Amino acid sequence: MITSVQNPLVKQLKRLGEDHKHRHKQQQMLLEGTHLLEEALNVGYPLTIVCHTASWQIKEQELHDRLLRGNYHVELVADHVLKTIATTLHPDGVVASAPLPTSQAWEIKQIGLALAGIQDPGNMGTILRSACAAGCNGIIVGEGCVDLTNPKILRATAGQWFRSVWKTVPCLRDELLFWQERGVKIVGTSPQADLSFWQFDFSSPCLLVLGNEGRGLSSDILEMTDVCLSIPIDRAVESLNVAMTATLLLFEAKRQRMGGKPFDRC
Repeated sequence: MITSVQNPLVKQLKRLGEDHKHRHKQQQMLLEGTHLLEEALNVGYPLTIVCHTASWQIKEQELHDRLLRGNYHVELVADHVLKTIATTLHPDGVVASAPLPTSQAWEIKQIGLALAGIQDPGNMGTILRSACAAGCNGIIVGEGCVDLTNPKILRATAGQWFRSVWKTVPCLRDELLFWQERGVKIVGTSPQADLSFWQFDFSSPCLLVLGNEGRGLSSDILEMTDVCLSIPIDRAVESLNVAMTATLLLFEAKRQRMGGKPFDRC
């Protein structure tokens, strides 16, 4: 059993949870909690090392046995050591390190999502979770976005992080142009847009572009859009949360793919 917080492995795992630069340098990330561990195992995502407490092993004996059968590197640690590694206040007794994901090839056959300047991990995690649930083809993560290996994001996706298809790009404008040249409609959002998202026809391949929580989309990105949509809201409300906006748009597109039609008016 590892009992010292000065253990090199403990220090390494702790840094993975705290420092995105260290994660990318080491090409490793930190997973926290039983649910994330189970989801990683369910999709066959590789794990580098798993650390757990004695009480967790007693409570999750079946999952522990599954790890041993899979020949994973498993380490027993003291409770205070686990708390030192974890980024949550009340960890449930298990953490793991895992390799960063490799790039995946994908096409926008129906609907894709592009993000610019999304900085809140909770929002980003919710967006990824909604994108998976709505059948989004893939997510493009542009400049100024929070690092997608942030432990808060992994937790906010409720395990759907492992099923997400995404890539980070150094220049979102170039990526939008790439898809635009291939016939994909670039769809932005603006409170001032005359066309509501209920009225837009999502039947052709589209790439939805969403911007920063406070500032929205920049003018240079808005200029690239083929169409801008609004979401009708009560006049007393200034705006919607960006994760809610993404969810509404993605599920309207899904509704139409399932046979629904755009509305003539809202």
